Amino acid sequence: MTKAVIFGNSASGKSTLAQRMSTDAGLAHLDLDTLAWQATTPPQRKPLRESSVEIAAFTQSHKDWVIEGCYADLIALAAPFAEELIFLDLSVDACVAHAHARPWESHKYASKDAQDANLEMLLGWIKDYPNRNDSCSRVAHLELFEVFAGKKTQVTTPTDALLQAVSDN
Repeated sequence: MTKAVIFGNSASGKSTLAQRMSTDAGLAHLDLDTLAWQATTPPQRKPLRESSVEIAAFTQSHKDWVIEGCYADLIALAAPFAEELIFLDLSVDACVAHAHARPWESHKYASKDAQDANLEMLLGWIKDYPNRNDSCSRVAHLELFEVFAGKKTQVTTPTDALLQAVSDN
C-alpha cells in the first residue's frame, strides 16, 4: 500500500515524480494545483475548508495514492492520511533549469505559449522560495517535514528524486 505526499519548490520535479509513481505503481494522483484555486480572475485561493473536503474525499476513495504540491497548508491536511512524505529540496538553480525545460502542462495552461508567457513570473517565484515565509516557502516545507512521524525522504538532487520513485515502487 502506498499513500505518499510529494512537496517542494515550483519546478522541483513534484509532478514528474508523482506521475512516474502513479504510472509505475498504479497510484491515484492528485495535483494540489487542481483544487487550491477558485476559477476567478485574478485567481484566488479556495477556502481551506473546501480544499480539506476535497483532499479527504480523494484519500478515502483510493486505496493507493500520491498527492503533490507546494502548499504547506494543504499538505498539512493530507499528511495525517499519508504513510510517507517526500520533500524535493532541490537548489533554486536546479528548479530554474527545470522551469526552462518544462513541457506544456495542459491541465494548467491553454497552450505552451500561454505557459511560456508566465515563465518570468514563475522564475521570480522559484528564486524567492528560500526567502518567503508563506505556505509555499522552504521554511514552511521544512516545518512539515520535521514534524511528520512517518517515513520521510528529503531529496536534494533531481537524480535522487527519480531513483527514489523507481526503487520504492
